[in-house]
Amino acid sequence: MPSKLTLFSLFAFFLVSVEHCWTQSQPPPGNVLHVEVAGMRSDKGQIFCALYSSADGFPKESQKAIRRQTSSISDRKASCEFAGIVPGTYAVSVFHDENSNGKLDTNLVGIPREGVGASNDARGHLGPPKFDAAAIQFAGGRLNLKITINYL
Repeated sequence: MPSKLTLFSLFAFFLVSVEHCWTQSQPPPGNVLHVEVAGMRSDKGQIFCALYSSADGFPKESQKAIRRQTSSISDRKASCEFAGIVPGTYAVSVFHDENSNGKLDTNLVGIPREGVGASNDARGHLGPPKFDAAAIQFAGGRLNLKITINYL
């Protein structure tokens, strides 16, 4: 039967190992991507922000975003903040959800009826912007982005 000292040593080793793994996998809490959104035509509705780490789904499939957030509008401005993200390449898409239905409303041919925007104020040509055009490099710390909403 193992001695109490051996059991205690194993338990202490386990706790140190778990703590080491936990701190290694968690990004520093100070890593923040702050997005200011301007250019809305009214304070009606909400702003929907989505953060993508790859081109997969950008900007149309918000379920593929790594983070999503909504924000209220005041004086035709809003902001979203993504905290605790690791350094890397990201792109942000936003839309003015004027009727607060949680989706981007489009006309019969797929052109947005509500305002849209992306990081770097990237715009698409005959379609939405590409991830590479909207991509930003996040080195950690705090990064402030400004996105202007466009109505097509």
